[in-house]
Amino acid sequence: MRWYTQLRWKLFISHLVIIVIADVVLLATATFLARIGLVNFAPLTLGAAAAETGQLDPAAINAAQTPLLTQFQAVVQQALLLSGFAALAAAIVVSLFVSRRIVEPLHTLSTVSRRLAQGFYRERTRISSDDEIAQLSQSVNQLADALDQTEQRRLALLADVTHELRTPLATIGGYMEGLLDGVIKPSTQTFSLIHSETSRLQRLIEDLELLSRVEAGQLPVVARRIDLEKGLWGIVAQFEPIFAANQVTLNPLIEPNLPHVWADPDRIDQVLINILSNACRYTPGGGSVTLRAFYHEHMVTVLVRDSGVGISAEHLPHVFERFYRVDKSRARQSGGSGIGLAIARHLIYAQGGEIWAESDGQGKGTTFFFTVPLAPVAVDLPAPPHDQPEVIETP
Repeated sequence: MRWYTQLRWKLFISHLVIIVIADVVLLATATFLARIGLVNFAPLTLGAAAAETGQLDPAAINAAQTPLLTQFQAVVQQALLLSGFAALAAAIVVSLFVSRRIVEPLHTLSTVSRRLAQGFYRERTRISSDDEIAQLSQSVNQLADALDQTEQRRLALLADVTHELRTPLATIGGYMEGLLDGVIKPSTQTFSLIHSETSRLQRLIEDLELLSRVEAGQLPVVARRIDLEKGLWGIVAQFEPIFAANQVTLNPLIEPNLPHVWADPDRIDQVLINILSNACRYTPGGGSVTLRAFYHEHMVTVLVRDSGVGISAEHLPHVFERFYRVDKSRARQSGGSGIGLAIARHLIYAQGGEIWAESDGQGKGTTFFFTVPLAPVAVDLPAPPHDQPEVIETP
């Protein structure tokens, strides 16, 4: 990089140009005003002196005025030049100091940004000031924090995917090796276990593919005007036998005459199925799950409240992250992949809604909420005029 293209020298040169222009303007203005003032004042002075001596010759007055004017202009120019050089020296010192205070933080920001681009997400800027550059530094640090968290989630995702794929593959491989060696006798139970692990592996792969498509915005979400109340009762009818088999009571509290919403019914069903499945899974026998829907603040809110194991405060903000599970052993035994809620969050956001969870802690149950926007008001089109000619088809 050439020296004159650097910001430090650009600031320095700009300050010098401003000082030089100011000195030239000041010098020209002072000289002009001094000449006018002296011309107007000198005749009076010289005339008074001539009146005292009795000499009123205009030529003598002009002859006396010219050296005085020249001497006064020289004194003014000399004073301005000296003050200009002093101002220039002070401007050089101040300009170097100011440009350094501006350029060094920018150089630090540039260095940190290059390190972040190289993958060193732990780099941070340390600029102690209270100006726009400090705000830019805070923004860079926030970006670095986000990149670091994303990288940590990526590493955790790779570790979780590897573990989740390894578990069923290890089970299948072990049983197949035992069958080939004759250690394990072929039986319906053995084949059923292998088939179960294969199905689990297939579900995991399908969930990963679905999550990838959702996060990339490639999963089609076709929103339209739907009757959410009717859809919720259909989900209730679908889940009642499942809850009864697990000895969990399902309480539907769906507000009648809900307004129509603007959503994709298939995606809404997918979100509800995931949340209700989790509620049934984590609610012990004898517990209850409430499905409620109501109109509130231009939205329809759906909540699923269970009396299950609950979620502690430190885990609650992370339940919608990929592969995040509060109780990994419990989730693994029950077959959960840990990405269903991440998919649900993206599906709700894609339809213009919000989704969140609340819990009072371990053993106090959990409530999941999501909102769906209302459908636009239908506009009745005017009927065609009756004076149009009637078309009669002839056989």
